[in-house]
Amino acid sequence: MKRILLRVAYDGTDFHGWQFQPGVRTVEGELNNAITLLTGKETEVTGASRTDAGVHAMGNVAVFDTEATVPPERFAQALNTYLPEDVKVRSSEEVPADFHPRKVRCRKVYEYRIYCDRMPDPLRRRECWQVPVKMDVDKMRKAASYLVGTNDFAGFCSVHTQAESTVRTIYSIDITEGAPADGGQQIAIRICGNGFLYNMVRIIAGTLAEVGSGKHEPEWVLEALKSADRTKSGPTAPPQGLTLCEISYFPETEAVYPWV
Repeated sequence: MKRILLRVAYDGTDFHGWQFQPGVRTVEGELNNAITLLTGKETEVTGASRTDAGVHAMGNVAVFDTEATVPPERFAQALNTYLPEDVKVRSSEEVPADFHPRKVRCRKVYEYRIYCDRMPDPLRRRECWQVPVKMDVDKMRKAASYLVGTNDFAGFCSVHTQAESTVRTIYSIDITEGAPADGGQQIAIRICGNGFLYNMVRIIAGTLAEVGSGKHEPEWVLEALKSADRTKSGPTAPPQGLTLCEISYFPETEAVYPWV
């Protein structure tokens, strides 16, 4: 028996999220089906991040156990023959039998994209939050600076969270701005942290957009953070703008976890 780690990319538009749900299409369900078809044995994966419906990923992580003789690094290519076009395995490798993708210290990187223009662009509807006003990116950057560090993010998570603690560490928030040829404004909010609460990144994006659009000054974000009150922060931005870019694991020793 060996444990295989998969790095998975998907367009989340047509999925009801990551987690398996009977009767609806999910990323986890597609992976389970592909592995079962490949190995001939019913298999279930364990995922690192249970992304919501409509959220995308470039590097989500899942593991599964198998006795199949396929070389670990060949599982990616083999599984992709059974997977649909909107979800693919980018790489595969063997990891220790006790490795659990949600119980190891890690760093996660998310990116939230906003497209600002008076008229919506149908070609961006699946990957951006489209808003009709331009944003003040400098004010957004100042507001974001208040969120970097270890804080209680109770005011930036869904009231339905089941987390035991709402304390998280954000290592960095980088906000970049582009000017597409069509005259709109493209904004990317890239957030790196040790973990995120339910809807946390989308709430941060919605809050920063409130500042960028001039509804609040940057200091309002600090007040919302200190309040630990969800009603004091901004709206939850829609799912299509969010992409899970990367999950990196921090080993106790390089010898134990050589794949990092």
